[in-house]
Amino acid sequence: MAELDLNTEKLDDVALAILSLSLHDGNRVWKGLDWAITDRFHAKGLIADPVGKAKSLMLTEDGLARAEAALLAKFAKRHDGAQGTDP
Repeated sequence: MAELDLNTEKLDDVALAILSLSLHDGNRVWKGLDWAITDRFHAKGLIADPVGKAKSLMLTEDGLARAEAALLAKFAKRHDGAQGTDP
């Protein structure tokens, strides 16, 4: 994928929101995604089976396409100064 000009403030807000799903012990969060999220991704065919010792996930072709489309739609800066499609 070509390097994109991203709205990093919006991206950071979404990343923090996702991290907060694993909040525990007051203000601690896990470094990775909540397992319920990876289970849903696997059930939808977006990633290979996440169970195992590997610290990384493998996107399927559908998962990679959806990830690229979501990144463009929600976080890419447009040349006219507008942001992605979501408010």
